[in-house]
Amino acid sequence: MLRSELSDYLHDFLKVADFQDYAPNGLQVEGRTEIRTIVTGVTACQALIDKAIELKADAVLVHHGYFWKSEPVEIIGFKQKRIKSLLTHDINLFGYHLPLDAHPLLGNNAMLAKLWGLQDITPQAGLVRLGNLPEPSSITDFRNQVSESLGREVLHLPGGPDKINTVAWCSGGAQNYIDIALKWEADLFISGEVSEQTTHIAKEGGIHYFAAGHHATERLGIQALGEHLAEKFGLRCHFVDVPNPV
Repeated sequence: MLRSELSDYLHDFLKVADFQDYAPNGLQVEGRTEIRTIVTGVTACQALIDKAIELKADAVLVHHGYFWKSEPVEIIGFKQKRIKSLLTHDINLFGYHLPLDAHPLLGNNAMLAKLWGLQDITPQAGLVRLGNLPEPSSITDFRNQVSESLGREVLHLPGGPDKINTVAWCSGGAQNYIDIALKWEADLFISGEVSEQTTHIAKEGGIHYFAAGHHATERLGIQALGEHLAEKFGLRCHFVDVPNPV
């Protein structure tokens, strides 16, 4: 598959033009023209690039790429090493941030809904989702389910009812969206990270909060996207999970 064909397909499939993001979505570092093997992962760290080199990949496809608005523009230090590794081995780097969070079929939030059996009833467009459990659950049982499904113990900030039914969620560092969950009168809000004030907001707002891990809540989308590309175009796609406790 040509690099340009893959780039065009992902641009349309993920509806990149619909988003104003913190980093460029699409091809970020140009490599060889022909793409047969792709390594997918959450973040384009050096460990992921090294694995791509080992697997002789033509492209790396990630959720967290490079050139964020808040980062220094100089290509020095670890940033230079990462980019040099890609260029030396002629490997393309594609990154898709908010478009991959939001995709209705393969996005991080859509995949979390499938993982937890949530029936999506989101009342409006946006990254934050709202859904119902198949049946009411104790907060303890659902916390255990989420922890087991993600392979890590979630941080639970209590504030809501003992029995829960409505769950709002948004992958990654979306703890400040708890205000939306409160407006929707959800029993629980789940995201990846947590801030100091989240404890007080949950307690005083009458809502539970799970900090389930930024990395852990964003593994599923990029993995599903790779599987989709493999099935549709016959590409070899290898998902590489570089562990991250955050």
